[in-house]
Amino acid sequence: MSLSAIPVFDPIERASRDEIAALQTARLAAALRHAYENVPDYRARFDAAGAHPDDFRSPADLAKFPFTVKDDLRRTYPFGLFAVPRERIARLHASSGTTGKPTVVGYTREDLEVWAQVVARSIYAAGGRPGMILHNAYGYGLFTGGLGLHDGAQLLGCSVVPVSGGMTERQVQLITDFRPDIITVTPSYMLAILDEFKRQGLEPRDCSLRIGIFGAEPWTNSMRREMEEGFGLDAVDIYGLSEVMGPGVANECVETKDGLHIWEDHFYPEVIDPETGAVLPEGERGELGGGADVERRGRGRSVVDVGNPHVEGRRAQLERDARHHEHDVRGEGVLEVVLGRLRGRPGRRDAVLALHVAQEDLEVRLGLREARGVRVDRHGLDALQVAIVKRAHHVAACAAHSDDADLGVDGVLEQSVDDFVDVVSGYHSPSLRLAYAPR
Repeated sequence: MSLSAIPVFDPIERASRDEIAALQTARLAAALRHAYENVPDYRARFDAAGAHPDDFRSPADLAKFPFTVKDDLRRTYPFGLFAVPRERIARLHASSGTTGKPTVVGYTREDLEVWAQVVARSIYAAGGRPGMILHNAYGYGLFTGGLGLHDGAQLLGCSVVPVSGGMTERQVQLITDFRPDIITVTPSYMLAILDEFKRQGLEPRDCSLRIGIFGAEPWTNSMRREMEEGFGLDAVDIYGLSEVMGPGVANECVETKDGLHIWEDHFYPEVIDPETGAVLPEGERGELGGGADVERRGRGRSVVDVGNPHVEGRRAQLERDARHHEHDVRGEGVLEVVLGRLRGRPGRRDAVLALHVAQEDLEVRLGLREARGVRVDRHGLDALQVAIVKRAHHVAACAAHSDDADLGVDGVLEQSVDDFVDVVSGYHSPSLRLAYAPR
């Protein structure tokens, strides 16, 4: 699809590479100077690194400046990194603090306008349009998801239903009665809503939802399939982090659904070597770091294993594995696994994610990135069952190109069972029953 054929919310999405680079250079230079002149902690750390805002000439010069990491936010809790007087802060958000002191972020009115703008772009990229009804089941409060999506949806011109999370029966009722076009929610809770539709004897595909925008936690391709097939909608990914802005830093587009597009006029991505801190060249894998054009003017870093950004369609697409490579895998052997209750914090999100991560690991080991023959049946939180059916000749073909070529079809499947157990044992209690029956 040509760039001109892709509908956009903001003309900047079609800006040339040179236009984007010039805008990034100007905004990053202003952000570095603003931080140096207004935040003693930044000034001290810039000086210690021998870096001054006058040294910045192009985005490549960012490598001279120190990172801002989560410990810096905790060390300066609550307002030590704010780059404007506290009286100019229009809203505060914070993390839960479950792994330490909460990280606090503040937004000026100008920041909130930028945030709403990039979220509106994200919803539009996902297929949302003015006049659509958006059912927002992200949590409202200190968490950035609810209010972040709310403001962006209103700016786009959607009718927002601010449901927040929880009360799953009511979620189903409102979806049935209000007939929204879009739902914004965590993917694990969307699966809970799917189960509630079925519990009430309702057909999920008969509901009005056609777009699902899912984020705030990791999710997998098998979860995407389950949501899309269950509701008959397009499931797209949204990415963000409070240290930089919140949801809306990047989003998939509905045309391809094959990776996140980052809004480069406000966020500058770098892929970093986690051992040395060096910026990696295109095509290398590492940790994702980035600068942001916001008035609190931090330079954030998040730990994400992704490929290096490259330009495709809207802005730089964060490279991921292709999600549309399909195989015919019906046939010749069944693996059934029943998993026990999770260790640690029991909860639906953890159970669902653990299962799907383990399932995808098994698919990869069998050479089946998209295994249409995988059946997933969840029985509450105490029993999760997977039935995997493979065509023998396909497994043999995969085995022929692996280190296990001498094992044969049954041997490859049995080895994959062992690998599967290794994966899930990190998530689940030892009460695991396993049976493999080749046909």
